[in-house]
Amino acid sequence: MARADIKVGSSPYGPDDQLGAMNKMTAASSAAVLARADGSKVYDLSIDYFVGMPSFQAAGDPSYQIYMSHTPQGTVVDNLNGVGDEINRNVCYSGDVIFMYTHTGTHIDSLNHFGVDGKIYNGFTADEHLGSRHWMRGGAETIPPLVARGVMLDIAGLKNEECLPPSYAITVEDCQQALDKAGLTLEEGDVAFIRTGRMAYWPDGSKVLGNPPGVGLDAARWLTEQGIIAIAADQECVEVGPSQHEDNWLPGHCHFLAEAGVPMIELVNLEELARDGVYEFCLIAAPIRLRGASGAPLRPLAMALRD
Repeated sequence: MARADIKVGSSPYGPDDQLGAMNKMTAASSAAVLARADGSKVYDLSIDYFVGMPSFQAAGDPSYQIYMSHTPQGTVVDNLNGVGDEINRNVCYSGDVIFMYTHTGTHIDSLNHFGVDGKIYNGFTADEHLGSRHWMRGGAETIPPLVARGVMLDIAGLKNEECLPPSYAITVEDCQQALDKAGLTLEEGDVAFIRTGRMAYWPDGSKVLGNPPGVGLDAARWLTEQGIIAIAADQECVEVGPSQHEDNWLPGHCHFLAEAGVPMIELVNLEELARDGVYEFCLIAAPIRLRGASGAPLRPLAMALRD
């Protein structure tokens, strides 16, 4: 097995920068892609959150949970608001609480999610910038709303397969051929979406998690060299698993996040886009502003682009 030899990247935008590649998204680039968007159909690329959904429990993370904190009848019995039986029977009050790992379901990885040798992107260190609760740099709240051109690299479609086989490592050639087939090129400021086909099996956890097909490290480096501002995939980690490199168990994460400053979007549903042959689109997506968090839920929306 080869070594990954990944090093933490320094931002060309200065020592305090926390945006990394997202600096390439500008007011002009966002306005240009919005001007071409066909709003007659909006594709929702996210998945539902529900009890029993596939998650990273095998890695020790909690499963998604939801429970009621207030119910209409319970409010009558409890009378915690002190307004009495008659009013509480008239006003039916419900409330709930959720509990989950921040990388559950469709989500975006913040730049502080992975680092190398105690440092995250742009040299922020665990010693100086990691508090008792969360990182003080590179958290989910620093990710701006993404309004950018999305380009889907349909590798499953390229191979004429419903889903790529487990642990298939997507190559640079695969990426180039998928773009050629779609008649597209990646441009600076784009968000690249990798389709492996795994969402065809959602929510069967035995088929959508574990030994994922995904981008190999050479392909990851080629993608960031194209000037993308984020990378997305329809599986749990964008990259191929298990690692092909002896010195790093998730080299793709370390490259995208720590070396290149490119946030990662995972578990996006690309099946409807693929069925409709939409490979180029206006992406609108924004994470919940969880201060310091290593990731946050994301609801990506896509609209096909007019010529």
